[in-house]
Amino acid sequence: MATKDMILGKLQTLITEDFNDPKAAFAFFDKDGDGSLSKKEIVRLLKKAEISGFIRGFVASKLIEGYSKDGDEQVSWDEFTTALNEIKE
Repeated sequence: MATKDMILGKLQTLITEDFNDPKAAFAFFDKDGDGSLSKKEIVRLLKKAEISGFIRGFVASKLIEGYSKDGDEQVSWDEFTTALNEIKE
């Protein structure tokens, strides 16, 4: 089973290797341009980061649960940067 550290590590690798900066990664996955990542958009991000299809939905739900502090069940840019800061620690 994938661990939180492994998943966050794969996300960090994706963001640093495939995009110029985190804002570009966020914008790429924010398909509807509403300034937040929905569960569907997070699942796409996890797929691109090569997270197993078996656990993508679960991981997306846990990311939303852990980082969406305003209760809208989406991850805003500010919440996304909070997750990125945790990766760097």
